[in-house]
Amino acid sequence: MKLTKSKKDNDLYYYLNNKKEKFWCYRYRYYDALGKRKEKSKQGFKTEKDALKALLEVKANVLNGEVKRVEHSNLTISEWLDIWFETHVNDWKISSRLQRENAIKYQMKPLLGKYKLAELDKTTYKRVYVNELLKKYEPSTVQLFHRLFKVAVNAAVDSEIIPRNRFNKISIINEKTTDNFFTAEELKKFLVASKELENHTNYTLILTLAYTGVRKGEALGLKWENIDFEKKTITIERTRDNKGARSPKTKNSYRSILIDDTLTNQLIIYRNWCRETMLAFGKRLNLDDYIFISYQTGTPITDGTVKYAFDRIIEKSNLKRVSPHGLRHTHATLLISQRIPVKVIADRLGNTPQMILDIYGHSFKDLEEESVQAFDQALNM
Repeated sequence: MKLTKSKKDNDLYYYLNNKKEKFWCYRYRYYDALGKRKEKSKQGFKTEKDALKALLEVKANVLNGEVKRVEHSNLTISEWLDIWFETHVNDWKISSRLQRENAIKYQMKPLLGKYKLAELDKTTYKRVYVNELLKKYEPSTVQLFHRLFKVAVNAAVDSEIIPRNRFNKISIINEKTTDNFFTAEELKKFLVASKELENHTNYTLILTLAYTGVRKGEALGLKWENIDFEKKTITIERTRDNKGARSPKTKNSYRSILIDDTLTNQLIIYRNWCRETMLAFGKRLNLDDYIFISYQTGTPITDGTVKYAFDRIIEKSNLKRVSPHGLRHTHATLLISQRIPVKVIADRLGNTPQMILDIYGHSFKDLEEESVQAFDQALNM
């Protein structure tokens, strides 16, 4: 193929294909970070303007020291996912590793693998990934796949392969999530019913979930040593279910959060009840004991106990059906309605600010509409 140099740039050329059609290309030689001679080339541009624009971008990246972006500009998403997984596989817990491995194999690669990492745009991403997944899975599951892909892309940003994650502001509304919470009045009614209908353990656990927004497993993993009654804080450092105890879901899940007098006083009352209950079984209450125990056995309750308690309360109080996790959503939406900053809410729930925006974007949209109305009212007073 004969190349003819352009007058606009010495690294820009045009050529004729087999059909005698004119196309443009560039060939640019540069030195990498180790001083090794490299060449970057690309052909197939229909206009000289497009080829020049691409060439100037490459030159700018090299001048700015962003050589990795140049070297990996043709990297496909499939190739990057392999690099990402192999690099971090030993950093993840087994459950996270399997989750990412399956998402890469069954969702990410089949739908996005052929696209170039540096060129995938938001519109294409939503069309070929998000929209296709929504045809097969619940919105909550698609949210998970979306978050996992963003984690992979963030790793590429950290590795300086791409400049930013253009998929951060894409939100997927989960209709079940938007309805899986109580209003303030409904929560009051639910808590009153739980106090009247349930035993000490179930009521205290429900109050803890409602007043802190912690995950059910995090609450079940609490030990008395995790409560500081003087500072009025609860420290999350593990999660527990019927499979046993383990470290929290993410690094952000390790946290200490403030609690108010209502919950503090109830925990003091409940601690006295636990002492009496344990003594009845010939045991003493220790700081490293799990907080929530069965009145029948004095042993830690399982996650099924919480579900059955919710079913009973909702049935007898005629409230809409909300899951135990719904109290976490309730806590978040009530904080949002009081205009608490996103960072504060994220730290309290053990999430990132971006996850809060992804999950509760509808609530912030409602606040935005309120702010527009408030501004208009202020001008017309």
